[in-house]
Amino acid sequence: MTSERRAIARVVEAVETSDGAGVRLKRSIGGPRLDHLDPFLLLDEFGSEEGADYIGGFPDHPHRGFETVTYMLDGLMRHQDSTGQGGVLGPGGVQWMTAGRGIVHSEMPEQEEGLMRGFQLWVNLPARDKMCAPRYQNIEPEDVPEVNREDGTVVKVIAGRFDGVAGAVEGIAVDPVYLDVALPAGASFEQAVPEAHNAFVYPFEGAVEIGAAGTGEGQVVEAGHLAVLGPGGLVAVRAGETPGRFILVAGRPIGEPVARYGPFVMNTREEIHQAVRDYQAGRL
Repeated sequence: MTSERRAIARVVEAVETSDGAGVRLKRSIGGPRLDHLDPFLLLDEFGSEEGADYIGGFPDHPHRGFETVTYMLDGLMRHQDSTGQGGVLGPGGVQWMTAGRGIVHSEMPEQEEGLMRGFQLWVNLPARDKMCAPRYQNIEPEDVPEVNREDGTVVKVIAGRFDGVAGAVEGIAVDPVYLDVALPAGASFEQAVPEAHNAFVYPFEGAVEIGAAGTGEGQVVEAGHLAVLGPGGLVAVRAGETPGRFILVAGRPIGEPVARYGPFVMNTREEIHQAVRDYQAGRL
């Protein structure tokens, strides 16, 4: 039995904005055009060669009730937190931080100029895990599995599985898939994704055809646009006359109420008020 290919349900153009201490970025999830895509709460793409666009970084700030995922493409970012953890995230590195009951951390550029590029994804936690102990999965670039196909396709497996290769990140509640896929011109890509998962494709270099790839029935999506995928068990993507690069992200929906206030994501307003009180009292 052949899995149904996922068509595009909607395309969301990323919105230019800023966060932290003035870091310029493009936001596609967590913005005015797409509030969230259960279990995903936010997707930011940052990228600039101008130090002024990122030098302010993200000074100390709290989180509770969800996970933050930083994936660096270029540049160096130093992270420090209230548990004493710290280090430098370089090109190809990943940090999957489970904030759980609370953490205060900072992410600051380890450079004053030159290209700084990457993604930040926020992943919700189910109610049973929102007050778990904070933990990290810090993945060095050389520890992110890379699959190189004969046609020149390169797939970095951050989470999930591709061609039988397991991703670098494990033990996440929503059973995520997170792939960085670089397609040469004319190359095609297919990936099985659990039918119950919500999924999206975000091209960030070139444009790709998503859907019934190679049949002329797909839809071309340009860089800087997020394609929310409809139902099905297979994601099919094809590059046109020029190469394309994208991230494919999928996760099991949680299906619980979302109460959100800045860096806190809980299930009720009272839990949000408690998070604010705990932060103000220094209990995170």
